[in-house]
Amino acid sequence: MRRVIATPEAPPALGPYSQAIAQQGWLFCSGQIPLDPDSGAMVEGDFGAQARQVLENLGAVLRAGKMRYADVTKTTVFLTDLADFAEMNEIYQQYFGEARPARSTIQVAALPKGSRIEIEAIAWAGPDQ
Repeated sequence: MRRVIATPEAPPALGPYSQAIAQQGWLFCSGQIPLDPDSGAMVEGDFGAQARQVLENLGAVLRAGKMRYADVTKTTVFLTDLADFAEMNEIYQQYFGEARPARSTIQVAALPKGSRIEIEAIAWAGPDQ
């Protein structure tokens, strides 16, 4: 059964898509950018502040889908500048720890709202989810 996941703990979708879709134990999380879920505004600060907010938003979507970072099997990280790769890795490690999902990191020309980072994820909690 397909379920739409929506939580006020993460920013609402900026277009005609869902924060996440749960189906048969899988959770497909849309890309998160560094928007403050309360104000809808881009977080102030440097790249690190943006990366942390993205991962906080992703965590909120995972929790709404009854999952956690350790359930994530694959992420895709979009950066507007690969010079931020090392800092992203340090922050990413703080959230995922030893539960290292498969990952792709791609440099892109631009992201919504002028974000420097976006992360999407796929998680698996088993067939009973």
